[in-house]
Amino acid sequence: MKPFTYAIPCLFGLEGLVGDEVRRLGLEDVQVENGRVLCQGAQSDLPRLNLNLRCGERVLLRLAEFPARSFEALFQGASAVPWEDFVPRDGQFPVKGHALDSQLHSVPDCQKIIKKAAAERLGRVYGLNRLPETGAKYQIQFAIMKDQCTLYLDTTGPGLHKRGYRAVGVEAPLRETLAAAMVILSRYRGKDPFRDPFCGSGTIAIEAALIARNRAPGLDRSFDAQKWRWLDGQCWLDAADEAMDKEFDGAYDIWGGDIDPKAVRIARENAVKAGVEDIVRFDEADVKKFHCQGEYGQIVTNPPYGERLLEKEEAEALYRTFGEVYHRVPPKWRVLVITSHPEFERFFGCRAERKRKLYNGMIKCDLYQFAR
Repeated sequence: MKPFTYAIPCLFGLEGLVGDEVRRLGLEDVQVENGRVLCQGAQSDLPRLNLNLRCGERVLLRLAEFPARSFEALFQGASAVPWEDFVPRDGQFPVKGHALDSQLHSVPDCQKIIKKAAAERLGRVYGLNRLPETGAKYQIQFAIMKDQCTLYLDTTGPGLHKRGYRAVGVEAPLRETLAAAMVILSRYRGKDPFRDPFCGSGTIAIEAALIARNRAPGLDRSFDAQKWRWLDGQCWLDAADEAMDKEFDGAYDIWGGDIDPKAVRIARENAVKAGVEDIVRFDEADVKKFHCQGEYGQIVTNPPYGERLLEKEEAEALYRTFGEVYHRVPPKWRVLVITSHPEFERFFGCRAERKRKLYNGMIKCDLYQFAR
């Protein structure tokens, strides 16, 4: 069987990490591009990608790519896709997407044309004037960039950052995929102590626990493609078995603290939902009293930005306090802080050893790495 081409969108700045994840899963022809990673794989790799990726946002199956400088070209290109190989006679096939730097710039019109092309072809194949669309969802996605249209099926459904453990959060939550990326960039592997003094709903510490245990982040959720008839259900069982066989057992020193007792309660509940309550602990704690023990360790945290949770002056005062605390941290500890504040280093009182541009949702941030 001809290999599938998968496209994995990701937050800007995380492309290299996603590419590394895909290579470790053994997929071929991995191409890292701005905002996404492309790769070639078998049908059985579709569940493996969805279950195992920590930093990717979703898994798209690429169906076609063609020039689309007019609506007629878009219709003909979409009509040529063998939709009947993927969408059954009762399948739902909504369309969504985007268009940039192209002659076709009206997204609603493009949606209608692609929908019409797919519906006409499926209607001819199934001998129906009207398709019922009462079955499983086969979400069609399109991207029109510089007059080139690419059509996909979204295999994931709700984004991969929705692990299933955070049903309730606090204000300004950190996306799980970004939290996992921060943990990976800190080089945490479970051997050293791990600390988050501004833990909020516990996302960073929970992602650290999943990484320490080598637990696949998608094991506790469902995906749209699980209901697809053409995809052998055994693939999902095999992928889950493979993932669980790679899990580690052990004792880990992972801690999160927050001054807000409600946030701490939610963090503990989320840890239970994630199945890591036995290896991560959360306490109500003031950052002024934060301290670390041991020669090595990681501090990875997301302090309030000022634009959403605190007034700017309060956030800056908090950064000064954290900077004072930092000087009590043992010298070989690695410290990573993400914030959107452009002058964080000035208030923190120390220049970062490294700085990396990332996005928390639509908020442009910097990830600072400190070492003494």
